[in-house]
Formats: sequence, C-alpha cells, structure tokens
Amino acid sequence: MKDSEFMTAKEKELVLKQWETFLKHGCQWKHFTKRLYDHLTLHCSFIAHYNRGGFYRTYFQRGDDKANFFSQFDARNAWADSEGHILEPPKSFEYGMTYWAEGDYADLNLAMIEVATKYIPVLLEEAQDQQRKADIATARLLLAKHGIEI
Repeated sequence: MKDSEFMTAKEKELVLKQWETFLKHGCQWKHFTKRLYDHLTLHCSFIAHYNRGGFYRTYFQRGDDKANFFSQFDARNAWADSEGHILEPPKSFEYGMTYWAEGDYADLNLAMIEVATKYIPVLLEEAQDQQRKADIATARLLLAKHGIEI
C-alpha cells in the first residue's frame, strides 16, 4: 500500500483488515466500521445511502442485495491474465464503471478484491439461501392471504 492524498498507507491497511474481519464474520453490523463505510462510499463508487446504517440495510439484510454488493468484489467478474493478475476489475455495482479500482486507491481496492475472493463463494451461498427462505416466506404469506395453504 502507498500513501495517497487523503489516506496513508497505514490507514489503507486498517481498512483492508476491517474488510477481512467483516467478511470473515459473515458481514455482521458490529464489524461494519465507520472507516470501512467511509472507504466504500468515498473510494469504491457506492453512494452513501444516507448513513452507515442505511448503507448496511441496503446491502446486507437481504440475500439478493448482498449478492449484488459482492459482485463488485468478486474476482470472477474481473478480467485477469492466465496467472490471475487483474487486468480490469469488476464493474461498480451502482455505476457500472471500473474506475473505482484505478488511481490513488487502486492498491487498496484491488487488495479488497483479493481478500474477498476467499470469502465470496460462501457468502454468496449463504445469501442465496437467505433469499430463498425469505422468498418462500413471502410466497406463503401471499398464498395464505388468498386462503391457499401449501
């Protein structure tokens, strides 16, 4: 990591460490730090969603939303060479561009993709299961509304 105008190399390392902690523990609120939120909204092309709580509710409470969020950090969505070096990062989920992983924060953002690679398969599986259960619960409620049981 290298220093940039608004973030020292040490601060970047702290963000990366907090990112890994957040992923490792299944994206729990208690691990979604202000530092991590600030980096995502200031340097990863995510809008703020009003505040840290709004951002968390937007991306980490529903399975489909988690999957959308992680698409930006999933190395399988990047263009890489035969040795796995990222040539073009995944597109920003909210803006559809790749500039979020260029410039002063490219070192950190590319490292975030690398770290996420270890966790995303399990996180996506959990997100899909979570969404499936939520969808089935919603379907049951809608059927019950019309007197239909399954």
